[in-house]
Amino acid sequence: MTDYYRSGGDDAQGRTQWQQYGGGGFPAPPPYEPGPVPSPAPAPAPVHRVRAKRPVALMAAVAIAAALIGGGVSALVGEYYGDRPAGSGTSVTGTTVAQSSKGTVAGVAEAVSPSIVEINATSPSGKSTGSGVIITKDGEIITNNHVIAGASSITVRLSSGKTYDAETVGTDADKDLALIKLNGAKGLPAATLGDSGKVRVGDEVVAIGSPEGLTGTVTSGIVSALDRDVTVAKDQEKDQRQGQQQDPRDGWPFEFGGQQFNGDTGDSTTTYKAIQTDASLNPGNSGGALINMNGEIIGINSAMYSPSSATGSTAGSVGLGFAIPVDTVKADLDSLRSGSGA
Repeated sequence: MTDYYRSGGDDAQGRTQWQQYGGGGFPAPPPYEPGPVPSPAPAPAPVHRVRAKRPVALMAAVAIAAALIGGGVSALVGEYYGDRPAGSGTSVTGTTVAQSSKGTVAGVAEAVSPSIVEINATSPSGKSTGSGVIITKDGEIITNNHVIAGASSITVRLSSGKTYDAETVGTDADKDLALIKLNGAKGLPAATLGDSGKVRVGDEVVAIGSPEGLTGTVTSGIVSALDRDVTVAKDQEKDQRQGQQQDPRDGWPFEFGGQQFNGDTGDSTTTYKAIQTDASLNPGNSGGALINMNGEIIGINSAMYSPSSATGSTAGSVGLGFAIPVDTVKADLDSLRSGSGA
């Protein structure tokens, strides 16, 4: 096979001139013709890492959305970035622990117990112990008339253990209600009065009082019935003449369905519509609070049934307790504050 190489330009007819390789060797390479020198490639631009910022932007967007739907996720965002310790039990909106437990007996007890007091009344016949509910920061307290009737002196003990002397402001024997006022008190934890008209049979309730002097005792149950006609004594003179009662059931004598329970109610009585509950009530709970699961007062505990066969230390609750509806209390407040019956 004969090898050829291009020897130069084209001839007059435009044909390429080729020369045969001599001796099978290779001809000298064509002369080098330098071309243009390329410009150096530009240095790469510096790279900035931005991935770390993306979660921040995302979390910020989540936080904004969370604020619009109630703050639940925003609290989680705060935990994520260390704004507050995880599991602290307090939300970013400042809700208290008691409120965060709303709907539980423990939450209601924690929220309302500071507003329930123990009342010790001294009369010529001896001493009696009952309970009461703080309704104003300056020390107005609602209790039962039969707790303080005829008292020559009244001492009130708060859940904190601090004690105050108190004066009777007004009483209403027909409704078995009384209003007393602490001397020199301020900044006290006042309870919230609810709406007993919204109470339904079967609603869960909590009772707080001082049964047998055990301050701050908490029990729970349900509303067993509404509008029970309960008859209680108006005149405390009979009990005062007898002196201190030996049978603790006699502290809450009442009538129901034509029968007398827990002692003789006497000749002067009054009847009111009551909320019936199976929350345990005992002597000393009188004047204390019946509370719904929102922490609102729905009644003032006023009577309890104990079997006639029970005496002394065996006399106690069998799940039949009665409370004056709070709507009755609210309707009577102006009259009590004016000193009616005092």
